[in-house]
Amino acid sequence: MENDPAVEIREQMTRHWLSCETSIRAYIAAAIRSVADREDVVQQVALTIARRFEEYDHQRPFLAWALWLAKSRIIDYYRTQSRQLALLSDDALERLAEHFTQTQQSTSLRLQALESCIEKLPQRSRSMIKLRYHDELPIDKIADAIKGTPGTVRVALYRIRNALAQCIEDQLAKE
Repeated sequence: MENDPAVEIREQMTRHWLSCETSIRAYIAAAIRSVADREDVVQQVALTIARRFEEYDHQRPFLAWALWLAKSRIIDYYRTQSRQLALLSDDALERLAEHFTQTQQSTSLRLQALESCIEKLPQRSRSMIKLRYHDELPIDKIADAIKGTPGTVRVALYRIRNALAQCIEDQLAKE
């Protein structure tokens, strides 16, 4: 059962989706104002990708294909709403899709560099970053957790962010 082709295909599709979901959401958000409607369209795109994944040409960028499907779902959304595409023209949607496709690689490299740089931080700094950005704790709660003051947490986070930014730039410059 380990080499089940259907499982491998689902896993591959999931990896592609997770790597591009943020870009797809941003693309849809640029075209649709309503948050609820945007979420509906994102779900429709995800379902369309799942249903049509076997049509995807693995020699081409997944994001470009997914954005092409998203564009179709956006057009369908406006068609069912009996409205014209109020925010972006068809040409603008094309250019936006091209932009997301081109910037995905640099974003992915920056995220990889960030992960690597976070691993290089001392444990206390990693812990503060996790509390602030993963757990989304306010400064005073972080101060309580590390037995410090809000002022020291603010200064430490400022320094950590600067160190991470420099580390990321250094790492990207090497590549």
